[in-house]
Amino acid sequence: MRKFKSAMLVFFVVLSTGMYAQETETPKEEVKEMGHTNQNQFRQLYEEFSTPNQYRTASGAPGSAYYQNQADYKMDIELDDKTQKLTGVETITYHNNSPDDLEYLWVQLDQNIRTKNSVALEKNGSGISAVNQPGTFASQFLDEPFDGGFNIESVTKDGKALAHTINFTMMRVDLPQPLKAGESTSFSIKWWYNVNNHVTDRARSGYEHFPKDGNNVYVIAQFFPRMAVYNDVEGWQNMQFWGNGEFALPFGNYEVNITVPADHILDGTGEIQNRKDVYTKDMMKRYEQAKKSYDKPVIIVTQAEAEAAEKQFSDKKKTWKLKATMVRDFAFSTSRKFVVDMMNVDVMGKDVMAVSMYPKEGNPLWEEYSTRAVATTLTSYSKHTFQYPYHKAISIHAKNQGMEYPMICWNYGRPEEDGSYSERVKFGMISVIIHEVGHNFFPMIVNSDERQWGWMDEGLDTFMQYLAEQDFGKEYPAAISPETAYPSRRGIPSKIVPYMKGDQKYIAPIMSNPENVFQLGNNAYGKPATALNILRETVMGHELFDFSFKTYAQRWMFKHPTPEDFFRTMEDASGVDLDWFWRGWFYGTDYVDIGVKDVKKYFVTDKATKDGLAMLERYGVTDPESMDFVYVVEEGSEEFSEDMKSKSVLENAPKLQAYLMDNFSAEERAKMKSPKYFYEITFNKPGGLVMPLIVEFTYADGTTKNVTYPVQVWRKNDSEVSKAIASDKEITKVVVDPNMETADVNLDNNSWPQEAKESKFEQFKKETGE
Repeated sequence: MRKFKSAMLVFFVVLSTGMYAQETETPKEEVKEMGHTNQNQFRQLYEEFSTPNQYRTASGAPGSAYYQNQADYKMDIELDDKTQKLTGVETITYHNNSPDDLEYLWVQLDQNIRTKNSVALEKNGSGISAVNQPGTFASQFLDEPFDGGFNIESVTKDGKALAHTINFTMMRVDLPQPLKAGESTSFSIKWWYNVNNHVTDRARSGYEHFPKDGNNVYVIAQFFPRMAVYNDVEGWQNMQFWGNGEFALPFGNYEVNITVPADHILDGTGEIQNRKDVYTKDMMKRYEQAKKSYDKPVIIVTQAEAEAAEKQFSDKKKTWKLKATMVRDFAFSTSRKFVVDMMNVDVMGKDVMAVSMYPKEGNPLWEEYSTRAVATTLTSYSKHTFQYPYHKAISIHAKNQGMEYPMICWNYGRPEEDGSYSERVKFGMISVIIHEVGHNFFPMIVNSDERQWGWMDEGLDTFMQYLAEQDFGKEYPAAISPETAYPSRRGIPSKIVPYMKGDQKYIAPIMSNPENVFQLGNNAYGKPATALNILRETVMGHELFDFSFKTYAQRWMFKHPTPEDFFRTMEDASGVDLDWFWRGWFYGTDYVDIGVKDVKKYFVTDKATKDGLAMLERYGVTDPESMDFVYVVEEGSEEFSEDMKSKSVLENAPKLQAYLMDNFSAEERAKMKSPKYFYEITFNKPGGLVMPLIVEFTYADGTTKNVTYPVQVWRKNDSEVSKAIASDKEITKVVVDPNMETADVNLDNNSWPQEAKESKFEQFKKETGE
């Protein structure tokens, strides 16, 4: 049996002084005096999470008793292009699949946000600016409020009036008798409203007027009274629509007849049932060609034909019939100005039609890129989630717009009048198309509650958008020349840094309602997308992340998930405890700031040192000379000598050599490491977020080595951590987060030796050439 000498134990204790210091407990009397609660960054999220139940399991999956109600619609809609007025009548069949009897139903009236006396107009503070653009000033002080909002003419069941109460953007429909669990009921609503100009009021839907030819392009949504969601989490989700929080909607089946001027081209959610009646023979012929075209779009309505139609202004009408199954909403777009192109897309073995509709003002940009961007989105998103289930996806060109609905979306990106456009406009258009088409997956299919949790659709979609943008760059490399990669605006960690290091008074946690945040774009889009990108690239790795993310998407497709369902599924499917990550990135507003505090170099000796003897005394060793000990000496200290540098470890510490000779065979000694340099590197964490500690070491010979220490290094000391490193090469540089993977807000403390910063005077000299 080998001898184990206490000398070697103490040797390793001495080398680990940094770790020893961190694990020193606070004296009990001090704890008793000050008291404390568990503020450890790695504590579990039990206090924040709801208790799992039969509806939603602890694993993040739907439970055995999970249910969701369904709303089916039959509608007849007519749009008057001369007065911009929309009228409609609908019959809603509501299926109560819940275990509860419902005494009343809640219906959403989102257009009521645009009534003249809408309280939403006064939801924010206002002031008088020293300078204004004419349009801004006129809108604030001169214009009369738009006369919008639903005009409900009747609410009936079997021809008899139903009692109902309108509360701003919500309408309660009182039932003659409770709708029992498992039963269905039907009722009808007749209404009309004035369609708004979405360009002047920056609305999600409406029309754009083109003064030069007198035409309108309509992008119509939230145009009908829609059922609210009833579920196990909220009961009725009847939170008012204030403008930022979007929509919570049940799935259902739709049959919609839309009457518009006969010279209009229209498309929307669902499959056109009477295509041969509303398409010309030439359009039908081209449509059949598009079904076979997988590599380039086929023009269905040419620009020349659209320009000719702009001059017609037919007094006749035409009805387009659409039918959709298992969708959560319905929208459509119509105009006589539309150019239309289509291309078939192979989405995991299924044919899906990618469609673009745009006025001539969108060309040449839209004809070149829109449908191709739709196609990339469908294939890229499906790869990471599930096969796109619908038969088409449509991109509509609408000025200043970016909005999504099942199978159809509005997108901006308009060239100059001469057809020229900048790279910024081009990439902005491609990105918004990817983003809005991508919303088909989140939340149109993975149907989260947008009214409550904006990040669950916007953040997840923006993350997926980043992946799809990179795929687009690979598929169409000519589009990104001379760039080396697609210039994604969100998702890259360094791009969220300005927001995260901003004034904390104007930053809210991601887990906030969209109405209550200061910077919705950063809060609901940019930060969660960046967090998920970091989770995939740095924390979990592609394999674990992709499997877990796909599991979440497939578990909750055509269902209503909550944030906890997402968080739990990501952990359940990966085996990675991520409570620290969700707590830091989603429940708080802390930022990442990790740096190199100190680097100490040590040499080994068997000559007693002051620090070594002091430590032995603390351990109760009263006669150190009677035992064999190995000590370490910090370079530059009084006990350090330059000749230590030229000797090996065993030459500096003969007692260590003797120990090895006595306890290990020559063969065993030959396999041992022979480090020459010993370092204690202390990393500090001024920022509140814990993250893996990613370090790049540079050696005297010019080589480098990257090491990632797990995030758990911070679990016992949230301020700093030391690492003892034995190396056969001299370390000349230490850099934390060398590839900027963690959104570190302060790079000044990331390097040792600290890199000298140029003074403003030196920068001025360079800029002026002096």
